[in-house]
Amino acid sequence: QVQLEESGGGLVQPGASLRLSCAASGGTFRSYDGAWFRQLPGKEREFVAAIRRSGGHTYYDDSVKGRFTIARDNAKITLSLQMNSLKPEDTAVYFCAAGSGILSTIRSVESYTNWGQGTQVTVSS
Repeated sequence: QVQLEESGGGLVQPGASLRLSCAASGGTFRSYDGAWFRQLPGKEREFVAAIRRSGGHTYYDDSVKGRFTIARDNAKITLSLQMNSLKPEDTAVYFCAAGSGILSTIRSVESYTNWGQGTQVTVSS
């Protein structure tokens, strides 16, 4: 098990950038794949981006591809999500997650057993 804590959310205008960070503690973070999901009230949690435990491969939902970048620092045991060109439809609570599932399920909520509490991102003019 690993404990995760997100930071960096906030209110920004359309077209702005935000960087989310996720600090890991209490476990071997480098043994897990890392991911970001987001959720709107009353909706299911949806996949945003993931990075393999080695850091060599990244995966994105089509809605954020080219705008968001996921990265990890296994030495500092952190996960980050750089979000550029933000749109109102990016508004959600963002969660970081860590899991050890198989590659074919890296976009699935069920693959992740460790979750942060979430950070609100609001994109509005």
